[in-house]
Formats: sequence, structure tokens, C-alpha cells
Amino acid sequence: MSSIKHGLSIGIERIENDFFLSLKAVGKLTHEDYKIITPMIDSALAQVKNPKVDVLIDGTELEGWELRAAWDDFKLGLKHNNEFRKIAIYGNKNWQEITAKVGSWFISGEIQYFDSLHEALSWVKD
Repeated sequence: MSSIKHGLSIGIERIENDFFLSLKAVGKLTHEDYKIITPMIDSALAQVKNPKVDVLIDGTELEGWELRAAWDDFKLGLKHNNEFRKIAIYGNKNWQEITAKVGSWFISGEIQYFDSLHEALSWVKD
């Protein structure tokens, strides 16, 4: 019996009203993954009035989303839309670059795709 590795790991750093989220997505994300991660993000941001959030997403091991999980991701983005300042997507697949461009239509902050972790981190922390 083989198991398929998937899920999200998250790191949250806070300095006053500024947040830095680091996310690593692995495999094909599910609705169950978002049932775990969404309350963590909601709770962290609810504690602060007008939070400013920078995000680094490592998608190098991401294979995609189940349909319901893609909807969960979209809802999470819309819910915290005005709180995002910068989102750097570090990946290695063409569709991830396209996803970053589409995401920029729905998020008030800047979104950029990078194929270099160093460049992604430098941009999002600048």
C-alpha cells in the first residue's frame, strides 16, 4: 500500500500589523487541507486591525487542486483580499505562472511568479 504525500505547511511571522506567511504546497490539495489551514490564517489575521500580509508560496511540489479545494483557495483569497500586500509564487511549472497572473485579477496586492526561491524571497521581503 502506497501513500500519496499532499498538504500545506504554513509559517506565520508577525511584527505589529505586518505578517509574513510562508506556505509550502505538496501534491494535489484537497478540501480537507483547506479546512485545516483556513482557520489558522483567519485566526492570525483576526487579531489585528488592518493587517498587511506578505506571502511566499513554494509550489515546487504542487500538482494542483481538487475542484472544491480550488474553490476554497479562491474564497480565502477574496476574504483577505485587501490585506495582501505581496504574494510571491515560487514554482517550476508553466501553469503556476498563469495562475499567478489570473490571481492578480482578484487580489488587491501584487502577485509575481518566480522560478528562483532567492529572487522570490528578495522581492516579497523588499
